[in-house]
Amino acid sequence: MTETVDLFVIGGGINGAGIARDAAGRGLSVMMVEKGDLAEGTSSRSGKLVHGGLRYLEYYEFRLVREALIEREVLLASAPHIIWPMRFVLPHSPTDRPAWLVRLGLFLYDHLGGRKRLPGTRSLDLRRDPEGAPIRDEYRRGFEYSDCWVDDARLVVLNALDASARGARILTRTAFTGARRDNGLWVVDVTDTRTGLRQSIRARAIINAAGPWVKQVIDDVAGTHTTRSVRLVKGSHIVTPKFWDGPHAYLVQNHDKRVIFINPYEGDRALIGTTDIPYDGRPEAVAIDEAEIRYLLDAVNRYFKQTLRREDVLTSFSGVRPLYDDGKGNPSAVTRDYVFDLDTEGGAPLLNIFGGKITTFRKLSEHALQKLGPHLPSMGPDWTARSVLPGGDLPQGDPALYLEALSTSHPWLPRDLARHYARTYGSRTALLLGEARDLDGLGRHFGGLLREAEIRYLVEHEWAEQPDDILLRRTKHILHLSPDEAADFREWFSARMRDAA
Repeated sequence: MTETVDLFVIGGGINGAGIARDAAGRGLSVMMVEKGDLAEGTSSRSGKLVHGGLRYLEYYEFRLVREALIEREVLLASAPHIIWPMRFVLPHSPTDRPAWLVRLGLFLYDHLGGRKRLPGTRSLDLRRDPEGAPIRDEYRRGFEYSDCWVDDARLVVLNALDASARGARILTRTAFTGARRDNGLWVVDVTDTRTGLRQSIRARAIINAAGPWVKQVIDDVAGTHTTRSVRLVKGSHIVTPKFWDGPHAYLVQNHDKRVIFINPYEGDRALIGTTDIPYDGRPEAVAIDEAEIRYLLDAVNRYFKQTLRREDVLTSFSGVRPLYDDGKGNPSAVTRDYVFDLDTEGGAPLLNIFGGKITTFRKLSEHALQKLGPHLPSMGPDWTARSVLPGGDLPQGDPALYLEALSTSHPWLPRDLARHYARTYGSRTALLLGEARDLDGLGRHFGGLLREAEIRYLVEHEWAEQPDDILLRRTKHILHLSPDEAADFREWFSARMRDAA
C-alpha cells in the first residue's frame, strides 16, 4: 500500500531541513527527499555567516535586515557549538561610502534587531588599534561591529537530525521525479539514485524547497504553473593562509561598492568572498573562474600590507544562490528576501519557495508552515524559536565550559581534538566517543584530527555515505589532510562502504 504523509518536502538544503524539523515538531508526518547529500548544493557553499546583512540597508531592505538580526540571536542560542560571535573590522575608504553613512548604517544595524548578546559598534584608529596592524597605512579610520560565524553544512545536518528524532523520514540520494493530484491528495514519485528503485508516496501537501532547482521541480509537477521566477547568482570564495593575528574578521568595500568578507577559517586559513555574478548554467556545474579569483585578490590587496598572489589560493568553492527575481539589474541589489508561491488548484497545496538566506531559514520555515495551516488543520503551534538544536544543550550555552568539562572527563583527549569534537558535535560528542578510554579506542588515525570513531558516528547517525560527505561537508578535514592522506581515506572509506553493503 502506498504510504501517506501530511507533508512531502523536496530539497535537503537549509530550508528543506528546517521545514522538515518544524513540521515534525508540530506533529505532522513528514518525508523529506534530497537527490544528493544533505547541504550538497548552496547550503554548504555560503560565506559561513549568520548575519543581518549590513549592506542590504543600502537597498532599503529594512524588514529583511531586522528579521535577520532577530534570528541571529535566536540561532546563536540554539546551536552555540556551531554558531559563535565574531567581530568584523571595516577599514574606511574615503573614496567609497562616506564615513557618516557607514556610521549611520552601523547604528541602525546595532538597533534594528533588539541586539542583546553581541557587543555593539566601536570606532577604530587603524594606526593605533591592533586590528589596524595588517591594514595599509593610507587607511586611518575604521569601525568594528558584531555578527556570527556558522558551520553552514552542519546547521543543515542538525536540522535533519532533529527532524528525524521527531519522526520525519529523511531520504538522501532520493530524487523527486514527478507529482500529480489525485482525489485531493498528491501522488509523488521518487527514485533512489543508488539503486534505481522507484516508489510513490501520497501526501496532503508538498513544499518545494529545491533552491536553484525550484523551477525544475515546478515543471515536474503535473498541472501546475507559476508567474514567479528565480534568478541564479554565482557566489565564489577562495581559501588562503591566514595573514593577520587575532580572531577577528575584516569587511572591505571594493570600488564597485561590493563588500568582501575576509574571515578566519579552520584555524590557520582565511576564507575570502564573495562574488555576485549572474549564472545561467546547470547549478551542479558551478565553479569559480580566474576572473573571480583575481577580483577577490585585488580587493584584499587594496587594503592589506601583505600582498596575496595567485599561488596563495589553497582551494576555492562556488555556490548558486536561487534569488527571487525582482527585476533588479544589479545582482548585488537583487533581494535576499524569500517569496512564497502557493498553488491550491485541485485541492492539494503546493508551496514553492523562492530566495531566502541561511540566517532566516528558521523564520522562513515557520512562515511556510503558517501558510499551509488552513490545509493541515491538525498542525501544532509555532515552537522552534526557543528550541535547541542537537548538540546545543551546553552548560550555560557556553562552548568553553563544555570543552573544559570534556577535557576533564576525557583527559587523554588532546586539546585540539577535544576542541574539534566540542565545536563540531557539542554534547553529542559523548555519542561519538562511546566507550573509548584512550586514543587507540578511537580507531585508525587518517591524518590531522580525523579518526575512525568520528567516521563511524557520521555514517551511523548523520547519513554520510561517500568520502566527500565527511571530508567536505560534515567536517572540513580535507583542509588538513595531505593529498596522500586524503587519497588513503577515500580508498579505505569506499572499501568499507562496499563491504557494509
